[in-house]
Amino acid sequence: MANPILHFHGAAGSVTGSCFLLETAGGRILVDCGMFQGSKSEKELNYKPLPFNPEKVDAVLLTHAHIDHSGLLPKLAKAGYGGPIFATAATIDLCTIMLQDSGHIQESEVRQLNRRNRRRARETVEPIYTADDARSMLPQFIAVEYGEWRETVGGVRFRYWNAGHLMGSASIEVETPGADGATRILFSGDVGASNKLFENLPRAPSGVDYLICESTYGDREREEYALKDRRDRLREVVASSNSPGGVLLIPSFAVERSQEVLTDLVALMDEGQVPRCPIMIDSPLASRATEAFKKHAADLDHGKAFLRALNAPNVRFTETAEQSKALDLVRGFHIIIAASGMCEAGRIRHRLKNWLWRPECTVLFVGFQAAGTLGRILQEGATDIRIQGEEIHVCARMATLDAYSGHADASELDAWVAEREPIRNAVFLVHGEESAREAMSARLSKQVSAKVVCPSLDDAYDLLPAGARLIEDTTPARIKPVVPGKADWNNDYQRFVLDLSGRLKSVADERGRAVVLRRLRRALDPEDVSAVEGRRDFDANHGS
Repeated sequence: MANPILHFHGAAGSVTGSCFLLETAGGRILVDCGMFQGSKSEKELNYKPLPFNPEKVDAVLLTHAHIDHSGLLPKLAKAGYGGPIFATAATIDLCTIMLQDSGHIQESEVRQLNRRNRRRARETVEPIYTADDARSMLPQFIAVEYGEWRETVGGVRFRYWNAGHLMGSASIEVETPGADGATRILFSGDVGASNKLFENLPRAPSGVDYLICESTYGDREREEYALKDRRDRLREVVASSNSPGGVLLIPSFAVERSQEVLTDLVALMDEGQVPRCPIMIDSPLASRATEAFKKHAADLDHGKAFLRALNAPNVRFTETAEQSKALDLVRGFHIIIAASGMCEAGRIRHRLKNWLWRPECTVLFVGFQAAGTLGRILQEGATDIRIQGEEIHVCARMATLDAYSGHADASELDAWVAEREPIRNAVFLVHGEESAREAMSARLSKQVSAKVVCPSLDDAYDLLPAGARLIEDTTPARIKPVVPGKADWNNDYQRFVLDLSGRLKSVADERGRAVVLRRLRRALDPEDVSAVEGRRDFDANHGS
């Protein structure tokens, strides 16, 4: 194989599941191995076999610790990968915590699912991996420094650059040797936003042949928030939420986002901008991640303010399930920060179940909500939702403060790409929903001379000296129809169930409800309904 081949096995049309396989003449290198999140159809990919042979992968380069980039590494190792996983020291510290937590969550969710499956006479399932699986692969991590050239299989060199997205996050520059000279490829990872509390501005090299760039916020601009402006906006949300017996619920990613929001809240209280009230961090993962942040606090911007916030007398971390459940008994206005950030798992779902039906509750979103997630559904104004099979009428107020996002917005992404010029051959847009990629592609096509490509899931491209060429593949798509980054039939079904319940409640009498159900049966099976109605008419005419 004369030229490298790049496979897009995740984050192609969606914002999760980052996974790129680079084949070179000397070996196979995986950049990230992330978990899919979002709709149930997309999450089912986590349970399917990996679309490549793990035993034939020679090295893994990890951009950062977020689960949508690292979350399937234990599955990769469990399936036979025994090679090195290169990452920064801070990323390794976070992965040590996050991957074991991910294994615990999967074990817990599968236990609950299997209880339901047994009651429904359905087959039981196995967790994708366990906490023990995660622990067993941790020795495969190898720490790298920013700016340090390293060499791996087949003479491939790579170098990490600070991406400014998360503690330890990186963009990765890769050089693959070839007869016509080296091919330079840059994987952006997740590019950090300006005015991040703990991170520096992102850095990366220029003059690459191929750029693989994230596009999470490729179609939207955030308001420009300096630190003071962001805290002023947070102060407004807290003030408008502060009601007797009320709560401000903040679904937050446990790693860095929770620590940022906590630091700002305590700073506002110390300055007298908002009344001091209890702040509960309802996430064991956030508690453990906080220890990693304390370890690296000297390397963080505003690290001292973060340490002060941790020691504030009104801040509490819940560890046990009993401590978490006790939060339902708290009286007076309080603030709860709980994972997960997209409301898909974790303790935030219990908090939402307990509070969404109450008008004295405010839910503040501080991060991106992927299509099909409960967070996106609430953010878009759903009036009725289902959590763990229970129907809840939403009376809580929704608020969004995207100043905390770890991702660069549209103009920041454009500027970051411009700084990578000249880009000689192609820009691949990944890690973005279709609307984001299309908008960013339209802008970049006018900005850069390189071709702009939006790959689909499992596409493979031959990275030729003259440009990228799509390799035709007849392998059936892993998702049918191809629906990454979109709500799926499961979301439609939940919406239908809620709409049907509302329709039946709105009908005045039992006869009217019977008419609604008969019409539904007719739509589902016209022949069966005709037979039922025929029997009913016969019974009525013959006095049965």
